[in-house]
Amino acid sequence: MPTEEKPYRVYRGGRVKGKVPLERPEQARRPDRNGRGAREPKVRRPRRRWSWKRRIGLGLIVVLVVAVVWGIAGYLAFRSGVDKANARLDQSVLPVLAKQNGLMLSNPTTMLLLGRDHENTDRRVSLTHSDSIMVLRTDPSRHRLVYLSIPRDLRVPIPGHGEDRINSAYQLGGAALTVRTIQNLTGLQINHVMIVDFRSFKTLIDNIGGVDVNVPAPILSNKFDCPYKASRCAGWRGYRFNKGIQHMNGQRALIYSRIRENQLNPADSDITRGLRQQAVMRAVMAKLLGFGTVVSLPFNGDSLLKPLTTDLSAWQFIQLGWVLKRAGQKNALHCRLGGTATSVGGASVIVGDEQNIAVVQMVTGRAAPQPPQPGSGQYGPGCVVGNRQFH
Repeated sequence: MPTEEKPYRVYRGGRVKGKVPLERPEQARRPDRNGRGAREPKVRRPRRRWSWKRRIGLGLIVVLVVAVVWGIAGYLAFRSGVDKANARLDQSVLPVLAKQNGLMLSNPTTMLLLGRDHENTDRRVSLTHSDSIMVLRTDPSRHRLVYLSIPRDLRVPIPGHGEDRINSAYQLGGAALTVRTIQNLTGLQINHVMIVDFRSFKTLIDNIGGVDVNVPAPILSNKFDCPYKASRCAGWRGYRFNKGIQHMNGQRALIYSRIRENQLNPADSDITRGLRQQAVMRAVMAKLLGFGTVVSLPFNGDSLLKPLTTDLSAWQFIQLGWVLKRAGQKNALHCRLGGTATSVGGASVIVGDEQNIAVVQMVTGRAAPQPPQPGSGQYGPGCVVGNRQFH
């Protein structure tokens, strides 16, 4: 048998097809893979630590993403609540409202605020009079807010029903008739309407963390809705409120809004009660549309607006909040209509005079604001600026 080397190898499994495996030159082999020697240790590069700039940049990106997601979630929840508030509105009021000219951010807006309190109408629970009537006028170009209070007992012509107290308009024809009555009385074109249900106000105020209300004078109320047991209520004198700015929760603010008699000042009446309600409404509006409430919108945005009925859209709410924030309350103009208290048909009413026309001129900016004339009493019409109080 020949002994010379063959150009191929013989394996136990037989020949293998393909190229003949030839040994590579020793120098061509990789010393770390021939299995005959230890591998050379790999040199690892030291891990570079992130610089503060990269960390701050990444943190800002994370915060931005969370803020965007949070904002979208909050807006969707808030819009859901606004849609429900729109659905509660009697659609007959929409044709009566004047068209809004442009954005509320840059154009004047006049809004009617109505407050209802079914639990505090001399036990006439079935009636739906409007207990608080106020007109809010914004002027973004001047960063100016004007609040016009209208006494609920003011005797006015109600379209189609003759003369009656203005708060009867809501019972006779709802928000639509109330808007028409106020437009005919003042000449102001009402762009939007908001109706506040004081029965649900307590929950709303608690949800926004309470409100700050400026109490103009000390109050000791009469005995109503005693919070204690019968044995203690016998010696209880009433609710007390000190003069000055006070933080109120929902229960406290609701009681303040419902006080009809002040044992420390017999001159207090439904006029001063209406002013208290409107002070609470202004405080709630400012807090509801503030930044702190916006942060919590993803959790309670849908429930916040349960006490409200309005035609405002979610975007218009946001615009209104920005306008109120920029204008502030420090230089806001507080006006009221009034007249002489008398009795007509056995009912106590307020009969207006020509001074109310001058007040409307002050509201629109055509005349300088003037306080009520000396001697006009608690029903005297006029305007005051900022934190000044009517006397």
